[in-house]
Amino acid sequence: MSSKKDIPKSENPTPKVPEVKTSETDKNFISKGIDNAKESINSTKDSINKEITETKESISKSVDSGVKKTKSFFRLVLIYSSIALVLSGIGYMLWANWVYSEGTRTGYMMKISKKGYLFKTYEGQLNLGGLQEDNSSVLGNVWSFSLKEDFLSKKLEEMEGKKVQLRYKEINKAMPWQGETNYYVYDVVEK
Repeated sequence: MSSKKDIPKSENPTPKVPEVKTSETDKNFISKGIDNAKESINSTKDSINKEITETKESISKSVDSGVKKTKSFFRLVLIYSSIALVLSGIGYMLWANWVYSEGTRTGYMMKISKKGYLFKTYEGQLNLGGLQEDNSSVLGNVWSFSLKEDFLSKKLEEMEGKKVQLRYKEINKAMPWQGETNYYVYDVVEK
C-alpha cells in the first residue's frame, strides 16, 4: 500500500495549458479590436457626459426662469399690496375727516385747556344749561369740544363764565393729533 507521503512532489499531476501560437495578423486584429472598443467606450463616455452637461444646463435654465418668475410675482404682489394699503389709508383719512354735521351750540363757557401726552390739543367744555338724566342720576348738560386754532383758545379763555355761541363742525372720527372729540369749534360769538 502506498501512501501520499511516498509520492514525490515533482510527480504531482498538474494540468498543462496548451500553448496557442498567434500570428502577427491575429495580434494586429486583436489590437485593432481593443482600440475600437476603447474608442467606442470613449465616444460613449463623451456622449453621456455631453448629455449630462446639456441636462444640467437645461435644468439650470428652467430653475433660473422659475426663480425669476417667482421673484417677479412677489414683486408685483408687494407693489400692489403697498398701493392698496396707501390708497386704503388715504380713503380712511378722507372718511374720518369728512364733515358729518355743522351747527351752533350756545351755553356758558366752563373750561379751556391744552392737554395730551404726545399730541397737545386744545379741549374745552360748554355748559348748555338744563339737566341731563343718566340712569338714576341727574347730570349737568356739558358739551365737550376741540379746537384747531390757537387764537380761538385765547379768545375762549377770556370768555370763561360768559354765555357764548360756538360754531362747530363734526367729523366722523378724530385722529389723536386732532383732538379728543369729533367736534371742532371754528368761530366764537359772545351772547
